Amino acid sequence: MYRVLSLIAVLVLVLTLGLGRLPGTAQVPPETPPKLPAVASCTKLAVLLDEKREAFKSSLLIGANRMLTDQAAMESAAPAAPPAGGDRGAGSGYSTTNIQVEGVDEADIAKTDGRYIFQVNKKRVMVVQAYRDTDLAVRKVIEFTDQWFHPLEIYLDAEHLVVVGTSARPGPPVHPYDRYPTLSTVKAIVFDVRDKNNITQVRDVEVDGGYVTSRKIGKNVYLVANKYPDYYMLREADLPFREGLTPAYRDSVAGEGFVSVKCTDVCYFPGFWQPNYLLVAGFNLDEKKEVEVGTYLGAGENVYASRENLYVAATERHYGLIRPMPVPGAREPAPAVEPDRAPLVMPPFEPQGPREQTTVYRFAMKGGAVTYTGKGEVPGTVLNQFSMDEYDGHFRVATTLNTRGRDSRNALYVLDGSLGICGRVEDIAPGERIYSARFMGPRAYMVTFKTTDPLFVLDLADPKNPAILGALKIPGFSNYLHPYDEHHLIGFGKDAVEAAGKEGGREVPLDFAYEQGMKLALFDVTDVKNPVEKFAVGIGDRGTDSEVLNNHKALWYHREKNLFAFPVTVAEIKQRTSATPQWEYGTFVFQGAYVYELTLERGFELKGRITHLADADYLKSGNWWPGSDRDLNRILHIDDNLYTLSNGLVKVNDLNTLAEKRSLTLPTGGSGKR
Repeated sequence: MYRVLSLIAVLVLVLTLGLGRLPGTAQVPPETPPKLPAVASCTKLAVLLDEKREAFKSSLLIGANRMLTDQAAMESAAPAAPPAGGDRGAGSGYSTTNIQVEGVDEADIAKTDGRYIFQVNKKRVMVVQAYRDTDLAVRKVIEFTDQWFHPLEIYLDAEHLVVVGTSARPGPPVHPYDRYPTLSTVKAIVFDVRDKNNITQVRDVEVDGGYVTSRKIGKNVYLVANKYPDYYMLREADLPFREGLTPAYRDSVAGEGFVSVKCTDVCYFPGFWQPNYLLVAGFNLDEKKEVEVGTYLGAGENVYASRENLYVAATERHYGLIRPMPVPGAREPAPAVEPDRAPLVMPPFEPQGPREQTTVYRFAMKGGAVTYTGKGEVPGTVLNQFSMDEYDGHFRVATTLNTRGRDSRNALYVLDGSLGICGRVEDIAPGERIYSARFMGPRAYMVTFKTTDPLFVLDLADPKNPAILGALKIPGFSNYLHPYDEHHLIGFGKDAVEAAGKEGGREVPLDFAYEQGMKLALFDVTDVKNPVEKFAVGIGDRGTDSEVLNNHKALWYHREKNLFAFPVTVAEIKQRTSATPQWEYGTFVFQGAYVYELTLERGFELKGRITHLADADYLKSGNWWPGSDRDLNRILHIDDNLYTLSNGLVKVNDLNTLAEKRSLTLPTGGSGKR
């Protein structure tokens, strides 16, 4: 009996993990993608989730894998190239959020319409009158009646403010503990902002799960969430039919109550990996049509969106087949359970053939509706949204592949309209991993790092035959790349020093490097076969950091004036000597914005620094600054005024001279006009 159960377990796990697919290949969906299979019943759904959970747990035991959290990994990458959209740095008017694709807006903590600044400020949204620096004032403080709501980001247009955040709701009691679990939700609250004297809430949409990301295309808003089921409920035979097995959602245009997704409306991707739900919701701001929610068994961490398609990348880490190991004298009794509730019995095992892959799910977006249109697979894992791109009917993706017993490797894959791999460049920079990627039309740029920073230039003009054109190796690394023009890129990252140790009385290099201060570099890729670092500048020492290194939306860029700025916390080693170790951290000296002018003739010129901290703050800071409401986090402009924002202050400086013109202290409490 033990051997029979072991064989059954092996077969179930193999089918569950989808190990029948060959590593490194992509299934090629037909031109008309097949309709995804739906779950037949609530009982089958409960069994399927339970089995997936057991298989997933087994993989955790097999390798160093861990279950991914609901929160997507931080998306770090460069803002969009001027031809692709985003803040093009208009000489007049006002700045917009740096985005990846023209026409596809991304939420941020602060936005302006050229007259007012809307800012997520703790659990409120601050509305600041700002179209003239002399009229700088708080016009309204938007607070929320939902005490559990935590605003994260906002969208803004001429008519609507959309506040996206997380909330919670009490779950049903669960036998035998009669506990009331708290269920997290993603919530979008819509306000009519046409009359700033009468900003009113007009709608709210709420979806079960943890927030992954969102996009806004015109008047259509799309939310992506991951939802982990309550597995305590799955253990109770009478609970699959009760609230909580499937995700729920609500839309105030249809009523205040939550509606649970029907079990038979849950679709699943064949061979899906993670035992949770992926939810993609869409609604139109001008229409009163109820939100459309697609519910799929699977997961998603990184999202790329074009104007027509949404791509969700799900990481799968497989640690090999399970090979039963004989245990002398072992016996396994037959389980006394119902056949369709039989647990997945796991015999002793040993791992074989670990591998990583990314499954990309594609959804068509139109009018707030989201429709699944296909999937593809590539080896390795995706760093962030900027590792993906859609161009001329093809999807391009850069990945890093880690395999046990071998060095990491990097690759770039081109997928055709059916999401099958049609071109590839593999085995790039063995032993290193991708730190940033940027796609610009028929070319791609990739930065890898372990002890040095290779910048690779790739030609993608022929999607079936992509190729590396050139490479540049320099100390340090770039966390993301921002296009300056067609032939130049700005790299934002860290300097680095290769670690060294003693061996036989002499100093030898080690297989890693120590991060140092922040580094800005301008790369000239005019000669694609021989890219060069034209200019570079450093900021601070080890311990210096900036949000712009992991969030492209923290960068302000004014292309016409050749100005850019970003928030930064600076640390400096005050008495450096030849004996100062490579790993020495600096002492805190500054928090605020660095403003640079960048030209091809003179390189980086520091125009000035802006801080919201007082002299007393610096005097009492000690070796490191713990943070405060005066930590500057966003920069934007309206006409010739430069605005810097923190939770405690708005400061206005002249855009041309950086001379301070005015400041406004923001209310710290929760009061304000409602």
